Amino acid sequence: MATQLLDRVLVVDVEATCWEGAPPAGMSPEIIEIGLCELDVPTGERISRRSLLVRPEHSEVSAFCTRLTTLTAEQVAAGVPFAEACALLRREYGARQRVWASWGDYDRRQFERQCEAGEVAYPFGRRHVNAKTLYALAHGFGREPGMAEALAHAGRELEGTHHRGVDDAWNIAGLLAGILRDVRSAAAQVPPGGGV
Repeated sequence: MATQLLDRVLVVDVEATCWEGAPPAGMSPEIIEIGLCELDVPTGERISRRSLLVRPEHSEVSAFCTRLTTLTAEQVAAGVPFAEACALLRREYGARQRVWASWGDYDRRQFERQCEAGEVAYPFGRRHVNAKTLYALAHGFGREPGMAEALAHAGRELEGTHHRGVDDAWNIAGLLAGILRDVRSAAAQVPPGGGV
């Protein structure tokens, strides 16, 4: 088993083909964008961001999907195949060895479904952080907030376009960095020996 690296968290947000209502016959959601932001754990800084466009193989980008994500069929047609995108995550970002995070479980499940359906090697290791659940627990929410609600709660402006993977990953990484800072600040105030 590969060594787990805790220096960075790979924050991922995917956009997938979608329709207003049920998918057309023979189609199902496929990833069309992998938004990625690397969060440096020691500093809490967001150090890189990337939009990786992925060419769908068994579905089409609907007008509804374009309105939601701003991504057009022409843009994603120029993307890389899904298997190549997964290989890139492993090769360029060490995705198997690093903790990765997403807002909720949709992204993780979509990767699992699509990898299984296409017989593609899953790009990540087993360490996934559900940032939505973590945010709700850290801030005493009685339910999991949407990303926009969490940004408003944290007093942060949405940077970029909501439902663009690269921008959502950037914003999620900012929320996660805030949680890390809060935990470290609280830990620094605990007297030696934990006050016991």
